[in-house]
Formats: sequence, C-alpha cells, structure tokens
Amino acid sequence: MTNVTQPLREEHQELLPHIERLRAVADLVGGASTLLLKQGIDETYDFLAHQLIPHAQAEERALYPVVQRVMGAPEATSTMVRDHVEIGRLTDELALLRAGWSSATVTDMQIQSLRRVLYGLYALVKVHFAKEEEVYLPLLDARLSAVEAHQMFEAMEAAAHEAKQRLA
Repeated sequence: MTNVTQPLREEHQELLPHIERLRAVADLVGGASTLLLKQGIDETYDFLAHQLIPHAQAEERALYPVVQRVMGAPEATSTMVRDHVEIGRLTDELALLRAGWSSATVTDMQIQSLRRVLYGLYALVKVHFAKEEEVYLPLLDARLSAVEAHQMFEAMEAAAHEAKQRLA
C-alpha cells in the first residue's frame, strides 16, 4: 500500500519539534529567568498563531471533507474540529497572559496559568496529531488515488496560504 498522505506526514514531522517545544517551555515556568521564559512563550505563541492554526484551518477546509466523504459520515471529523476550537481558545488565553506581563517578575497566578495553558496545548496537540496519523491517514492511504490525494494537498496548501494572509 502506498502512502499517498506522505506530504501530510512530512508536514507533521516538521511541526513536531515545535509541539515538543510547548512542553519544554511549560517546564521552564517557575524555574527559568523571566527573560528566558518570555522568549519561549513568544516563540511558542508565534508558532501557534502563525503555523499551527493556519494548518488546522487548512485541514478543516481541505482534509476533513475528504475524510468525511471516504468514511461516508459527515460528522466523522467533528471531534477533530472541536480540538481545533480548543487549541484556538488556549492560544488566545496564552496571548492574554503575554499581554498581561507588565513587570520583570511573574506572579504565582501567572505561573499557574502559564503551566496549565502550555501543558494543555501540548497534550491536546500531541493527541490530535496522533489521531490523524493513526486513524485518518491510513484510511486515506487505503482509499484515495494519487490524483485525489494531490488535489487534496493542493487545496490544503491554498487554504493554509489564505489563512496566513488573513493573519498578515
């Protein structure tokens, strides 16, 4: 069986180090210098807002409709879309925490909130990717032709480009 979904698998591999960085930054909370922590949070937010969320939007517009068609179930991706909503909500919360940082120190409440948001994002995104890799992609590999997969990836690329343009 050929992996017609290899381009998406490769994209996920490129994103995984950034996802692991979510956990690494969460580990810094409460133990690293404020400057180092702020830098990590800024990098993490930038990844979420400018790479991961456009990727998620592209999946919703181009990948998930194909999964729904192949499975014969329009609601087959509803839980995955819900993951995207929660990732967006937690990213917004991280943005608020960043904006609320007005001094050189971080309060105990900020420390707790940062840990909760960063570890929550890490767990959610890690499991989300695993579900796609272990459930959706093998299904698409088995049922899509190379031409259908190519069309899907072109649509995903266009959707991701549009999402990034809206952010600019």
